[in-house]
Amino acid sequence: MLSVAKNGGTACCSSPFRYICFMGQYSMGDAIQKFLQNSRIKSDIQAFEIAAIWETLMGKTIAKYTDSIKIINRTLFITTNVAPLKQELNFQKEAIRQRVNEALKSNEIKEVVIQ
Repeated sequence: MLSVAKNGGTACCSSPFRYICFMGQYSMGDAIQKFLQNSRIKSDIQAFEIAAIWETLMGKTIAKYTDSIKIINRTLFITTNVAPLKQELNFQKEAIRQRVNEALKSNEIKEVVIQ
């Protein structure tokens, strides 16, 4: 367990590692989760998680022709160079958003953009 300090619910230091300045007993996993919640790399990690299960979520053909998956400001960007696939994905935006949020066990993704 990692023990860290808290100052009335606000950060007690101004270092880039403010997540360490909260009181309570955290397991290493909880401390890492806390760090990721406040980190710039959170969306990169989520995009990596989505890419890892993309074939399961969307099927083999769609996964094969998907060039990249990125998350920027709670928006999922899906890139493909196949025009018919772009059109199909545009029709499925809401279903994609729901599937991805369900897979991430959160409501992180607010919008889907097909590029």
